[in-house]
Amino acid sequence: MEIRNQVKKFRKNQDITQAQLAKELDVSRQTINAIETGKYDPSLELALKIAEFFDQKVEELFKLEK
Repeated sequence: MEIRNQVKKFRKNQDITQAQLAKELDVSRQTINAIETGKYDPSLELALKIAEFFDQKVEELFKLEK
């Protein structure tokens, strides 16, 4: 199973950079890049922060795929 996410899509729709999103979430830009490229799955806490930032349900941003 693999976790797919749409963080990049939502970030680009709001016209913000990885650095700006990282600052808002108190993580590094590299962490945002790793999440967007699927190299890192965020903790539950970070996933919830991302969802809250974009005013979305976690399920809208992260999906478990076979």
